[in-house]
Amino acid sequence: MKRRLPFEIVYEDRDLVAIDKPAGLLSTHTRVQGRMAREAQPTAENILTDYLRKGQLKSRLRAWLVHRLDRDTSGVMVFAKTEALALALRERWNDITEKTYVALVAGAMDTPEGVFESYLMEDADGYKVRSVPPPGKGAPRNGGWAAPKLARTEWRVLSRRGADTLVEVKLKSGRKNQIRVHFSEAGHPVVGDVKYGGRKFRRLCLHSASLALLNPVTGRQHLFVSRNAGAPPF
Repeated sequence: MKRRLPFEIVYEDRDLVAIDKPAGLLSTHTRVQGRMAREAQPTAENILTDYLRKGQLKSRLRAWLVHRLDRDTSGVMVFAKTEALALALRERWNDITEKTYVALVAGAMDTPEGVFESYLMEDADGYKVRSVPPPGKGAPRNGGWAAPKLARTEWRVLSRRGADTLVEVKLKSGRKNQIRVHFSEAGHPVVGDVKYGGRKFRRLCLHSASLALLNPVTGRQHLFVSRNAGAPPF
């Protein structure tokens, strides 16, 4: 009996597989100890690896992690089928991709479109991210392992939902919690994002609607689109 996957596969070829990740599913394992423990976690990476192996326990096939979505963020996520391709994608990720998200943010945006740009840095414990001054201009140090990184978030208003605003967001950089931090610092936290000051909701209202990608090995251009791109699931 074929195992039913907890997500839709939106694209697959010999090199890549793209899925529509549901909110609440980890992209990859958390910091658990031991290979067996990591591989037993119900993550998108592990579930997809099982799918590729088709029940063959000795199979060497696996899904290779290329990028991440936060646990409570839904939408398009891409995996490589070989380590070599995964490494090539990671090395040039921000140069060969364009990521489009849809988010519901608190309050009314003052203008129909705009750009947030800042240097982001993780706190020492890695739990939260915040904007800091550019390197060399008073930016705090963080043990030398997580220097501030430039993040640019382009957005435009799609519609109003009561007191809230539905926005489309385009990213070239892909920093941890980037969208969540930028909208929170602008006074419009993502609805459901309690971590960054948003009000409680049944889920985090952030969805990866599409991802354009250039395969650095084949030169082929791809566009992966969530089936909920036009009607985000929140």
